[in-house]
Amino acid sequence: MSRALVTHRCINLRGGSARPYRWEFEKDGETLIVDVNGPLIVDDADLMIRAAMDGLGVTFSFEEYVAPQIASGSLVRVLEDWCPPFAGYFLYHPSRRQQSPALSALIETLRL
Repeated sequence: MSRALVTHRCINLRGGSARPYRWEFEKDGETLIVDVNGPLIVDDADLMIRAAMDGLGVTFSFEEYVAPQIASGSLVRVLEDWCPPFAGYFLYHPSRRQQSPALSALIETLRL
């Protein structure tokens, strides 16, 4: 799968680091992390999605970001069997006895 992917024109997203995001996949307990190449590296998810819609290449995104485009048919899923659902975010913090009121309020807000 990774060999086939690196031959495609991929649109990369660069976050806070110097290197573009390495695409992460999982299927049947196997994990792949792939450095992809392509004509474009952006630092904005909306621009990345627009570039994919304009046909510049394939991209990697959270489903919630591209749900409207998938629903309208302007984008299609590929490698769906390699992309398990996002389990959600996790928050790690000190024990409750050391918890500040601000942290308690944040935790309650995030639980919603």
